[in-house]
Amino acid sequence: MDSDGTQDARGTHANPVPRPAGPREPSVVPPMPSRAPGMPPVPDGSAFLGWLRAPRPEAAPGVWRFGHQPRPEKEPEQIPTRQLVSGAVIGFLCGWLLCSLLNNGYLGGYWFWPWYVLAPDSWTHGQAGWLGALSYVYKYLFFAGIFAVFGKISRWGEIWRRFGPPAWSHKAAAAHEPPPTPEQDPAEWPQLRAAGAADAAERLAAEARAGLMRDVDHARIVRAWQGVRSGRFGLGTFTGAVLQDGAAACLHPSGERDLPARLARHDLMTGQVRLGTTADDARNPYGYRGTGLGLAPELLGTSLLAVGPAGSGKTGTVIRPLAESLCLHALAGRAAVVVVGAAGAGLGPADSYDVVVQIGNPDSVYDLDLYGGTTDPDEAAAVLAEALVGDLAEPHQGGDTRRSTTVLAQLLGPFRAVHGRFPSVPELRGLLDGAPGPLAALRKGLEDSGQESLLRELDARERQMGHAGDVGDILADRIALLDRPAFAAFFQSADLDPAGQSRPFSLKALDHPVRVRIDLPQRGHADASRILARLVLAQFTASVAVREDRSLFACLIVDDATGVVTPEAVRGVQRLRSGNAGVVLTLRTLDDVPRPLRGPLLGAVGCRMALAGLTPWDGQDFAEVWGKEWIEARDVTDRQIIAETPAGKVLHAVRRVITGKAPTARAVTVRQVERERWSASELAHGVPPGHAVLSLTSVTGEHAPPLLVDLRG
Repeated sequence: MDSDGTQDARGTHANPVPRPAGPREPSVVPPMPSRAPGMPPVPDGSAFLGWLRAPRPEAAPGVWRFGHQPRPEKEPEQIPTRQLVSGAVIGFLCGWLLCSLLNNGYLGGYWFWPWYVLAPDSWTHGQAGWLGALSYVYKYLFFAGIFAVFGKISRWGEIWRRFGPPAWSHKAAAAHEPPPTPEQDPAEWPQLRAAGAADAAERLAAEARAGLMRDVDHARIVRAWQGVRSGRFGLGTFTGAVLQDGAAACLHPSGERDLPARLARHDLMTGQVRLGTTADDARNPYGYRGTGLGLAPELLGTSLLAVGPAGSGKTGTVIRPLAESLCLHALAGRAAVVVVGAAGAGLGPADSYDVVVQIGNPDSVYDLDLYGGTTDPDEAAAVLAEALVGDLAEPHQGGDTRRSTTVLAQLLGPFRAVHGRFPSVPELRGLLDGAPGPLAALRKGLEDSGQESLLRELDARERQMGHAGDVGDILADRIALLDRPAFAAFFQSADLDPAGQSRPFSLKALDHPVRVRIDLPQRGHADASRILARLVLAQFTASVAVREDRSLFACLIVDDATGVVTPEAVRGVQRLRSGNAGVVLTLRTLDDVPRPLRGPLLGAVGCRMALAGLTPWDGQDFAEVWGKEWIEARDVTDRQIIAETPAGKVLHAVRRVITGKAPTARAVTVRQVERERWSASELAHGVPPGHAVLSLTSVTGEHAPPLLVDLRG
């Protein structure tokens, strides 16, 4: 049984996800790399069971839930420890001094008057026996009352609650939490037992106790069980797979059960990856201070934009952990991920991916389908036009992209009708250049097949050639950037390779939990790399919109999206949330985005990150999109006191001689004011190195305000 979303019964992509070369041995578990929190396998499985049973309370968006201890929303007025202890000591000394003075008669005997009034005379005249000893009881009760008053004033109760046995018992209870009942123990798989799959639950519980199960196995089997509950799989099929393979059931098509290495901390129970720690800063809400920052598909589904200069940590502290997390989700059958970046950018080892497309590298096993696996000429033309001239389009509806789409459709449609495939890059370049040979051959093929409607398309294209304003020349110049000797072996569709040597990857594969890395040739081919990045983004937004199985989260990660943001790309990002998909984009500066598109881009993404070193101009754009908030401002005013009496004037003169300042009175005014959450100056100069300011929005509409985050914690 394949996990949910791994089937390829429809054959919707050019090449299936690579499968293991030979049969697998489900009982043999390869050694798992060390990871946090608490995941290396041990003979008794205690580490895995501890991770599985760890508390994960519900929390605000972005809070790392593994082992999280909720905090109040507002900061309590807690007295500093030093002030609290010193006040308690001073209160005790004052109480002891007062009791000593009373006991030795230095303050008189008036404090015994209640005893003299209430007690019989025989008790108050020093008679022997236990009745006479009652006066000492009164004395000690009186002293106890004095200490109670001083204890109340100096907050001895707070000392007891903070450092006494109540605090010890709370820590001991947290450290020795009793094991959950079988009905509540996730290691016993109660949901399977309740559905009648007790044998499968017992097999999985036994492998968990034996240390043969890992976090990816648990997440993958839970995903497959969700497929059973939704009706995609039968209960008998699921139970049979679990009884046969145990924790290795429902494997990913690659046969892998984990990544070769992990750098970040992951919690697949909640789907989060930890990026850092929210700083204990007054600008952060109290409930977030000191908590871990974790991102999950529920947040990435609204898309993420990270802006920071070179060296600020975009790739190492943001892109690499997110790519690693989504690859783990893909192994669990939950997600499909495509990572795009420059060759050697540190996006993870090749063994962590199913498909690695190294454009320009002759050793690359996989190729990129220029037309995205589609057979519709109009769809292919729209995607290709966006890649070639999308950055030249006007920021309003119907710019150069629409005209370019028409020109390409006038050539792609007739060519496919004649040859049964789309043209290669050299063939398309020849058609756009208006070379008489290719056009004449295309016309003859249409005439022979009687394609009158497509002949009219070709006639219209020939009439437009050479006229002012024809975008064919621009398209030819752009496609020429891909028609280079370094790319001669690339961009070949399966139709161009009857022998099957070419292995083009198509983004139609996003129906399956595939892990893809696309390396762009930055050196010497910067313009071509931008075209290819726009091509992948356009194919991604077009493919996720027509997926049949939207329960699989699809994510595109673009490391350095310079020249990628276009008007159509912004509109495509806005539509991703409804398709259970998202993009992660990084920029060195917002100046890499045309000025009319900066506001729409920041509005289209739900998660925005400003890293240290931002320019004030970029900070101004972030400050505007994050808006303002109401705060309580305190204005302190000192005014000079004017003495009116002779004695007052003398006292003021003496005070002026001693302090060197005129006597003043302080007035405090409290008012509500509106100010920016983070100003442009604070973003440019107040974010420490290795930190970032991040705001979050989930797909359900929950918001987290801009948070100062330590990405190294």
